[in-house]
Parts: sequence; C-alpha cells; structure tokens
Amino acid sequence: MDGSNPSPMGKLQRSTIKDPGVKGKMWISIVTMSPPPEDDVRQALFKAIDDMKEGPVNYTQPEVAPVEAEWTGYRPDAAKDAEGSARSEEEKYERLMSDPSRKSEVTILYFHGGAYYLMDPSTHRGPTVRLAKETGGRCFSVRYRLAPQSAFPTQLLDGLVAYLSLLHPPPGSFHEPVPASQIVFAGDSAGGNLSFALLQLLLQLHRTKPASQPHPTIRFHSADVAVPLPAGVSANSGWFDITRSMPSLETNAHYDYLPPPSATASDPFPADDIWPTTPPRGDVFADLSLLCHPLVSPLAAPSWTGSPPLWIETGEEMLTDEDAFVAARAAAQGVTVVWEQYEAMPHCFAMMFDGLETSRRCMAGWGRFAQACVESPEAVRTGGTLVEARTAREREVDVGGISGYSFEEVRGFMERAREKRLLGWEREGKSLPKPNL
Repeated sequence: MDGSNPSPMGKLQRSTIKDPGVKGKMWISIVTMSPPPEDDVRQALFKAIDDMKEGPVNYTQPEVAPVEAEWTGYRPDAAKDAEGSARSEEEKYERLMSDPSRKSEVTILYFHGGAYYLMDPSTHRGPTVRLAKETGGRCFSVRYRLAPQSAFPTQLLDGLVAYLSLLHPPPGSFHEPVPASQIVFAGDSAGGNLSFALLQLLLQLHRTKPASQPHPTIRFHSADVAVPLPAGVSANSGWFDITRSMPSLETNAHYDYLPPPSATASDPFPADDIWPTTPPRGDVFADLSLLCHPLVSPLAAPSWTGSPPLWIETGEEMLTDEDAFVAARAAAQGVTVVWEQYEAMPHCFAMMFDGLETSRRCMAGWGRFAQACVESPEAVRTGGTLVEARTAREREVDVGGISGYSFEEVRGFMERAREKRLLGWEREGKSLPKPNL
C-alpha cells in the first residue's frame, strides 16, 4: 500500500487472508476450539483491563466465540510441491503427531502478525513450519478475530481461550492436555504484541490470585481450571507500542519498508464496508483511550516481574526502540531475557528474506530458545547478541544497556503521541505498505 494513496481497508485485508493452500513439507490440521459456556473467561479479562488502567477507558466488551487454529508440523518426506492431504482433519493431526520428525514435546502457541487487521495463519505457514522443524515440536497457530471488525480486547480474549484450550482441551478436541511447561508463546509484529499482552494478562491474574493458591483459576467448560504461566514467551520484531511514539520509528525508517508516522499522518483509508467503524473509532485496533494501556501496548507495562524467559528479536528497524526497552526493563526486573539484534535489517526480515544466512540464523535461534525453555529451562540465561550485517559476525551485548530511555521518558513519549492522536494527527494508526507483508 502506497502511504500517499492507500487502498480501502477491506480490499487490503481481503488480499492478505487468501489461503494459498497446503503444499510442501508441512502438516496442517485445522481445528475449532469450542467456546466455554460460562462467562468467567470474559469477566477475568475485563477485570484485568479495569485493574490495570490508569484513567478512564472505553471499549465494547466482546462475546466469547469459537477459536479456529491450525495445528502445524514439519513433514520432511513430502516433496516441495506436494499437495495437501485429502485426509480428515483428525487424520492429518494424527499423522502430524506420529511423524518421525516430531521428537520434542514443544508446543508453540503462535499469533501471526499483520497490524491486527491483516494476515492469517495460512499466510504464516512458512515460519510456523520452520519453528516446528527447528524445535522438533508443533505449532498451534491461532486465527484470532481481526480488526477493525473486532476491536481490542477481542484478540486477547481469543488468545486466552486458545491457551486455556491447550491446557484443558474442550470437548471434541483432537489433542490431549498440554502442560504449561511445554508451551511457548510466539508471534511476529502484532502477533508479538499479542504474545506479550497475553503474558501481561496472565501475570495480572497471578498478581491478584489468593495467596493460598499456587495458580489462579478460571471456570472453563464446567471445571475450575488452573492458569499457570507458559514455559517462555517470544517475539520477532514485536510491535509493543500501538501509540507509535518511540524515536526509532523515524530515525530507523531508512532501513525499513514500513511507513513512519510522519508519512501516514494525513492519509486516511478511503471509506468502505469495514472502515470507518460505526460508531467511529480513532484507531484501527483500539479506542484511543486505551492506547497506553499495558494490555494494548505492552511497552507501557510497569512490571515484568515473575515472567518466564523472554526472547526478543529486532532488526535495525522502526520498532527497535520499543523492543529494546521491553527487553532491558524485563532483564532489570530479574526476568531471563534472550535478546537478538540484526544490524541494518528491516521488520520481520527473517520471514521475508528466508534465504539469507542471517534469516536462517534468526529462525534457528528462535527455535533453540523455545526448545530450551521446555527441555532444559535451567540452561536459559540472560544474554544479548548483535549480528553484524556485512560479516554475520556475532557480538555480545549487555541486555541491561540496550535502551537508553527511562520508564518515565517512554511513558512521556506514549502520552504525547496519544494526545496527538486525540487531536486528529495520524487518525488511523499503523498501516502497511504492501499487501503481501
């Protein structure tokens, strides 16, 4: 999408959610997790939103809905152009689980990117299959509801239902219960946001649980179920700041393909059947009152204490400042953080340019982290790596020193950006320049 001549949002969205079909070295089993009949999941989410807010917020409380997802596995014996199997979804799941390449119990709960209004699990089969291959495990890639038709907190509600469904399978599920110690959250861009927002939600449930309970509990499909933390959480080029406020959004724009705020501030989407919304909303994803909420913009989270290990990767891209700040703040609060930065590389480069040696190194590192969180968590240690562009040489960096901003400075950036949005500047939030990203 040319920032100076944007396409209608609905047209752009439809062009990015077309299923390219199942072909090649992958197992795909499409499943639907039935929603719980109780209202407890919704109410737990709404209470967390209220408890974590710092001022008045406005949003529509979504209904819980069936959550569709793709079980994804590596199929090494298939030809590169092999068509997908005509077997039933359950048979495909059984073949995925019995494939000799599946040598690990790692289950990656994956959330795709696309600025919350684009893309689909079907468009991200390449990276999810690659993660299944790297870990020897499987991915559960969630087809969460998209904005602008479904605004925050719909996506977070779908993510929570997906996680609970892994832990405590609803009736009719193909899978057996998956222990939290075998689950790693993962996502790219907006999917990284959703992974870290879901982590913040779980941390809030743990902060507010009765002291006598080891884990918070939620009523889910007629049972009071435990909600433990996952083994790890990861983000590839995570979009942690919906306000789009950090300096690297402008200073690193020459390395990136995304349009900076200054290039899109005055270019609204042409009206169509999905945008503007009724009633009008100031941001594609969330009401403007929520932009600085930690469950919308994890950059604003004051505490990561108690978190499982984190893996955060960035290029030298527009989102680098927010990624670096979250990593440094979490590490300073005692969280194990694995940081990877790739010099001169753009947003989500490892998915776009998968033939590069640095891209292969990035995906391998992502997989190693997930596998280690499950199989040898004691071996996961805080550490940072900068990969040089010309030589691919790796240089160790101090995670605690990768961001020069204080929490007060970051909140100031965010509040000023939100105020500009309230005054009508950059009315619609983040856009993407090409429909295939």
